[in-house]
Amino acid sequence: MIECADFVIFRCELFKEEFFILSLFIIMIIAGILAGILSTVTGLASLVSFPALTVIAGFPAVIANATNTTALIFTGISSAFSSREELKGHWKELGKILCITFVGGIFGCLLLILAPAKAFQTVVPLFILVAGVMILFPHKVAHSQAAQNLRSNEGSSWNRIWKPILTVIGIFLLGAYAGYFGAAAGVIMLAVLAHTSTEPFPVYNAIRNVALCSANVVAGVMYTYEGYVRWDIVIPLGIGFVIGGYFGPKIVRHIPARLIEVVTGILALILAWHYFVQYYGLAGHVPSFLNF
Repeated sequence: MIECADFVIFRCELFKEEFFILSLFIIMIIAGILAGILSTVTGLASLVSFPALTVIAGFPAVIANATNTTALIFTGISSAFSSREELKGHWKELGKILCITFVGGIFGCLLLILAPAKAFQTVVPLFILVAGVMILFPHKVAHSQAAQNLRSNEGSSWNRIWKPILTVIGIFLLGAYAGYFGAAAGVIMLAVLAHTSTEPFPVYNAIRNVALCSANVVAGVMYTYEGYVRWDIVIPLGIGFVIGGYFGPKIVRHIPARLIEVVTGILALILAWHYFVQYYGLAGHVPSFLNF
């Protein structure tokens, strides 16, 4: 009888474990779908995927960040297929930005070896805050050929020399940031392109989605080498990212760009406050309704 009772207890514990694994697998797929849509529309996948990894799955922040960054590679791949309409005629520009981001990502990973990300994370809230403000108050760029010709004649030194140089430097630093830390890199790049690109929102958003994938690849390789990536979670999360990443660009086509910018900017400000409270140890010094 004792052996029978032990067997029943063992089977119950095994069932609980199998049920938890299956439930976690399904939850990660759902979280990946939502995060994939957020990633390709607003650049803020971490609003969904990171809490799912830390709160539901119970992973430490380092493991969650590495796993999330690696799984985001699948978002870039699926969004590339879904954004062929927006990317048509812009492959040359995409190639340049992708290469610069890739090289920046390598630099960021090398920097991560020399200096832990913890030493850098206190400035992350400021980056996200600036990005949110830049998106809420975008630089108005005329998209017609006539307007572009007029602008090129006015301040030609800035347009031909300094603006391209500063844009390259900015994208390189963004790639380095994505490879080094990665938090909200998508929304920061969205803010930069909003002020430097002459293309409409759906186009530079599609370029951003694919370009950041290159930095995520570099970071994913680095995190895997260091043993931080939970591949058993990357698989279901990646499945969700593929689905969400495919439908995100399609959603962008049917929603006014200004509405997306406003929502993205507000979410970025909320995320900036969250990191500010977390990294500056203010959790016990602010009202509970502001501690999220």
